Amino acid sequence: MDFVDYYKTLGISKAATGADIKKAYRKLARKYHPDVNPNDKESHKKFQQINEANEVLSDPEKRKKYDQHGKDWKQADQYEKARQQQGAGGYAGGFGGQDFGQYTYSSGDDSSFSDFFESLFGGAKKSRQQAKYRGQDYNAELRLSLTNAYVTHKQTLTINGKNVRITIPAGVENGQVIRLKDYGSPGVNGGPNGDLYITFSVNNDTNFKREGNNLYKDEDLDLYTALLGGEKTIETLNGKIKLKVNSETQNGTRVRLKGKGYPVYKKEGEFGDLYLTWNIKLPVNLTDRQKELFTELSKL
Repeated sequence: MDFVDYYKTLGISKAATGADIKKAYRKLARKYHPDVNPNDKESHKKFQQINEANEVLSDPEKRKKYDQHGKDWKQADQYEKARQQQGAGGYAGGFGGQDFGQYTYSSGDDSSFSDFFESLFGGAKKSRQQAKYRGQDYNAELRLSLTNAYVTHKQTLTINGKNVRITIPAGVENGQVIRLKDYGSPGVNGGPNGDLYITFSVNNDTNFKREGNNLYKDEDLDLYTALLGGEKTIETLNGKIKLKVNSETQNGTRVRLKGKGYPVYKKEGEFGDLYLTWNIKLPVNLTDRQKELFTELSKL
């Protein structure tokens, strides 16, 4: 039975802080996790070694004992046995669950930790426990059009060969990520499932510009309606509406249509606003009579 250098296992120095240990463990756990390396016995062994090193170095008491007696583990083992015989009690070898983001390691039934660990900390052979591994998270991209995302609807995704039917609330944003708990890879040895993260890619298939829950659009208006006033039929994402146009409307005038914008995410019945900017179009191909009338008008 050889001495195990836990610092070397995690690739850190003896001066490493708790944050350094956690960071190193997370990086290596992602690399050697059983979900990432199925049926790879060497990676599984490496993962167990990483967990053992983290179990010791992330616990201040265990780390202190390891630093003091690690290389002299034989003497430490004899010392512990003497203490137990004297009723001082041994050092508990059980493990608490540790969540390090994407992967979770926790105690279970019948795992294997090195003889070195068991000799140094004691008790583990009597309650050998199997590691429970949290399943790997899945990531998926779902593409929608702006028109699709305007209404709440259902879609079926195929994730790792399984169909997952989800409800997409109206108003989802481009780049927005939602999490579906337990829809990731199954856990190992009774560990919890991973999660499914869906990123939405919303393509604008309209002539509206979206900013948050508001919509913006430039709308053409003929010269005569701008001068004299009247009505203009407007297309919205929720159908056509008739809008009153005031007389003497200036080019570039912005009109706000309250509640005619984009739906607010997960707030049924709430909408942003629609902002129209009038783009007054000058008439072309004038007849001689029309030119005469404009000439007369210009002289008034």
